[in-house]
Amino acid sequence: MTLPLFKKNILGQKIFIKRLIIRFFGMLVYGRFNWRYKPVITGAEKLLDLPDKNVLFVSNHQTYFADVSFFFHVIYAALKGRPNNIRFPGFFFPKKHSIYYIAAEETMKSGIIPKLLALSGAVTVQRSWRANGQNVRRKVSKKDTENIDKALDDGWVITFPQGTTSPYAQGRVGTAILIKNHNSVVVPIVIDGFRRAFDKKGLKTKKTRTELKMKIKDPLTIDYNAPVEDIMKQIMDSIEQSPEYNFMDQVKKKNPPVETDSNS
Repeated sequence: MTLPLFKKNILGQKIFIKRLIIRFFGMLVYGRFNWRYKPVITGAEKLLDLPDKNVLFVSNHQTYFADVSFFFHVIYAALKGRPNNIRFPGFFFPKKHSIYYIAAEETMKSGIIPKLLALSGAVTVQRSWRANGQNVRRKVSKKDTENIDKALDDGWVITFPQGTTSPYAQGRVGTAILIKNHNSVVVPIVIDGFRRAFDKKGLKTKKTRTELKMKIKDPLTIDYNAPVEDIMKQIMDSIEQSPEYNFMDQVKKKNPPVETDSNS
């Protein structure tokens, strides 16, 4: 029988260490998220109805680390019965250890803080299209794919289909292939405000009192036999990153709403 101190998850990460990392970094950013900024969360009650395994969260991406950290706050607060309210420090009670997130290997090895954060449940992958700031072409690592498969078979996985923090970037078809292979429950999430609030890494403050928005939508109804291109389009529409949303965003920027005097 394995002692609790030495238990490992499906990827060989020590669960005891994972919980310590989540609690430690959770305490560091708790005040930051709750008092320096304004968290606006909707739909987190849906997390309570999800199955324990084979759930894929798909989301747009705005910073390297702040997004995922916010995810953990929202998820653990909801699982403790406090959805949409991260004032409750659910990260102190991370009983569900089978929560993972997909991250670029080079990002998670870029310093001591990323290396520690990786212990909280990162499934690191070698990007097949980009390395060290340069466009590349290389085969998808079989080991990386197997690790993602293991994580989905074990629990919940957070992924960012665009693989970049650039808005409206094209989604990577590997996400659709993953969904087809596993018939996963796919939960779309839309975030906003993180790019205004933090630097690109999500470690330094740019603008305080910014609203950090997270909208958790209903699981998608997916035809798992459909072509990957169709599934990919459905995903990109659901996280509001398709070309149509880009067009609407550009229109809004060119024609901002006119404020009227309520006393007139």
